Amino acid sequence: MSSTGTRHERAGILLVDDMEDNLTALEAVLASLNEPLIRARSGEEAMKAVLRQPVALVLLDVRMPGMDGFETASHLKRLDHTRDVPIIFLTGADDDAGLAFRGYAAGAADYLAKPFDPWVLRAKVSVFLDLYRKGREVERLRAEVQELRRRAGEVR
Repeated sequence: MSSTGTRHERAGILLVDDMEDNLTALEAVLASLNEPLIRARSGEEAMKAVLRQPVALVLLDVRMPGMDGFETASHLKRLDHTRDVPIIFLTGADDDAGLAFRGYAAGAADYLAKPFDPWVLRAKVSVFLDLYRKGREVERLRAEVQELRRRAGEVR
């Protein structure tokens, strides 16, 4: 086994919402996935969180004081290590439909209205986590192939 595959680094699910009740509800729905859940109460906290721990997915509230969800998403998309991290925007059901367009324009992979169906949210999050794991496995295999090619070149 290669050295890249010996340590399983688990990436978390970043939950960003300014309302404590919403964070608690997200944690309750996602706890059964047994993945690290990282809380952030603002866009600023979210930006600090992604510097401390790898993130596989972001669940991001649209309406927050200070840096809103759209601004937070655009900052995340500018960072090399979070550029490709999928973002699911969460917004109130009574919000303007134009917000969905803004969300996708800001880099959202998906968009859900609150209150959300817990089964739908968990299913969507599971799909993104599976894609993340498959992507990491592809990277690990690519590194192994490069190492084998390097060693084969040394043998000649």
